[in-house]
Amino acid sequence: MTQPVQTPRPRLARRPVHGVLLLDKPLGMSSNQALQAARRLYRADKAGHTGTLDPLASGLLPICFGAATKFSQISLDADKRYRATLRLGQTTSTGDAEGEVLQRREVALDRTAIDAAIAQFCGEIVQRPPMHSALKHQGRALYEYARAGVEIERTPRRVTIHGLRLLDWQGELLELDVHCSKGTYVRTLAEDIGRLLGCGAHLAALRRTGSGALNVADALTVEALAALDEPGRDARLLPADALLAGWPRVRLNGGEAGRFLTGLRRRVTLADAPAVRVYGPASEAIPCDAEVFLGSAHIVGGELIADRLLSPVEVAGLIESKS
Repeated sequence: MTQPVQTPRPRLARRPVHGVLLLDKPLGMSSNQALQAARRLYRADKAGHTGTLDPLASGLLPICFGAATKFSQISLDADKRYRATLRLGQTTSTGDAEGEVLQRREVALDRTAIDAAIAQFCGEIVQRPPMHSALKHQGRALYEYARAGVEIERTPRRVTIHGLRLLDWQGELLELDVHCSKGTYVRTLAEDIGRLLGCGAHLAALRRTGSGALNVADALTVEALAALDEPGRDARLLPADALLAGWPRVRLNGGEAGRFLTGLRRRVTLADAPAVRVYGPASEAIPCDAEVFLGSAHIVGGELIADRLLSPVEVAGLIESKS
């Protein structure tokens, strides 16, 4: 029997896109799946996310396109905010709802005990990374060892809990607002709180609500993004320098801007600063009347020293996106 000839799917025509998309990742979707879905919708030729959010977690996933990808590390290093739901009275093999229940205990607590326990985790604390995590050991993720029944010694790390606030408490479910430094394992925090309360706990649900100055209230779901036409999607992009919001701003004249883009140091009459964002007007290197973002830098001893520079192609792309 002759097999029907399958018509190959038309290849998606990519285009240069520059900016930051605030995506509200759904449960069950990996960060890479969310990234690829957004990239297809934008037809973007270059994209990357700013830190993995587990499939069992939902919420804010900033996605960078084009020139913005050079600054994704800033979002990776930023403080995070989560709404975490703890199930008291149950411990699991993974520390979250995906694992096998290991132990069940009665939950007999009052608000005073809960408030006292939460208070002990504010400030700088020490955590031991969980086995069910993506942390690498000899080139393999820890969760691969865990699935094989192998326990790996993990070095404790210091993290900071800037704020821990009780949002709701209904029987065995405890909901917290967690404001923490990068590298914090909320799953481990849930287990440690349960251990201190004496009843055990695991992380039943997790939603990222903030990353640095970015908020999930400004984010779009994949479905909402798909419902827009291309101009509508482009209108929802934040500028390429959105991840640097709040950094001191340095403006160069035309000649200085061109030299800065070549990596040359510039003398400035500004105080030392560990991180600044740099802009420049029209010049030979920037054929545009409008001021445009050039990159990031720091200032030491009156010298402006480039850290991450945009290429001439990326600068031209930013100019075009403004027009």
